Amino acid sequence: MNKLPEEKQIVMNQVLSQPLIARLATADQSNQPHVVPVWFGWDGEYIWISSFSNTRKIKDLKQNPKISLAIDISGDDGKTQAVILEGRAELVVEPRDFLRKQFQWIYTLYLGKEGVKAKDPQDWIEDTHNLLIKLSPEQIFVWNW
Repeated sequence: MNKLPEEKQIVMNQVLSQPLIARLATADQSNQPHVVPVWFGWDGEYIWISSFSNTRKIKDLKQNPKISLAIDISGDDGKTQAVILEGRAELVVEPRDFLRKQFQWIYTLYLGKEGVKAKDPQDWIEDTHNLLIKLSPEQIFVWNW
């Protein structure tokens, strides 16, 4: 991973610690790009994204593990902060206890402690077709303007 100056590291952590919608880019075997909004969790080292095994992004990643992820915030003052992470994705399918823990963490970020208890997220957590995309960033770009 590229080493960021301290000021950009601070912006990156501020952006990645919020429950923002990220845009995940994959490419299929003919190099056709595919961009999709996703929820994510950042643990300070890896980006974690839950996805179901029958989605196009997972099909693309099985053929080509290279991905880009873009997250940005535009403030009322017209300032924008953005982070783009690039690297190779790993599909994590087990152990199930680890996946459940990660799903619970990600969904709680977006739905809150009470919202994650609803039927839909609980069904997603237990669904054996739900897996994790793990991004180990190789390149990171940060904007703060």
